[in-house]
Amino acid sequence: MSKVGSGRRRGARVTRLVSFSATHRLHSKSLSNEENLRLFGKCNNPNGHGHNYKVEVTVHGEIDPVTGMVMNLTDLKKHMEEAIMKPLDHKNLDLDVPYFTDTVSTTENVAVYIWESLQKLLPVGVLYKVKVYETDNNSVVYKG
Repeated sequence: MSKVGSGRRRGARVTRLVSFSATHRLHSKSLSNEENLRLFGKCNNPNGHGHNYKVEVTVHGEIDPVTGMVMNLTDLKKHMEEAIMKPLDHKNLDLDVPYFTDTVSTTENVAVYIWESLQKLLPVGVLYKVKVYETDNNSVVYKG
């Protein structure tokens, strides 16, 4: 058995979950209205549609022998509030989030947006993955 401070490095992954609600419309400016309707079906509704998204953010690193943590969860919570909740919760992704002005607001692109936003806030190399659930049956994992 290894004791704390014995020199052995121990790595771990820590995941935190948040939920947010948002509306969007799947529509590509590169396609005609007919092509968009054919490709995205009911998700191309001109009035949009909403989801209750769930997002898992996983960080990784060495377990600090003094604190016993990879990262302080209070800090991770604060960063997730800034990168996910403030810009996305109760928003129309296409109209309220500048990133989606020219980017189709698919779950894949929502995951990329969240990754890029978190990368600006977290220490370098800590972010491991972002998993976005659009529904209970559909999710996307993005690892940068």
